[in-house]
Amino acid sequence: MVKLESLKKSIQFKKALSEKKIHTDYFSIFAAKNFLKPKHKANLLISFVIKKKVGNAVKRNKIRRKLKANVQKILKKRGAINKDYTYIVFGKSNAFAQKQDVLLPLMEKSFSELKKIK
Repeated sequence: MVKLESLKKSIQFKKALSEKKIHTDYFSIFAAKNFLKPKHKANLLISFVIKKKVGNAVKRNKIRRKLKANVQKILKKRGAINKDYTYIVFGKSNAFAQKQDVLLPLMEKSFSELKKIK
């Protein structure tokens, strides 16, 4: 099983935010070629970020959990997410009210579009 490993330092976030990006109504995904090695080869470098302006802590954590669950489901499909990239997923407040059934295909499509961007 692939584990999700988070970015820790500000410099790492700045590098990842500078390359590829894709935006939807519910989240934005930023990707950069791996500039940092994960602790284990099977791990995926990905961070989930939600602004403090988005509701209270309960609401932000629920959005984060939804997005993480979707990424875990997508990872089960072989080749759906490129592990050679570092990702940052910014959750938006619209994701709170939206159901998983809507978010999952949208997230799959976003990750496949990121592969096509050069």
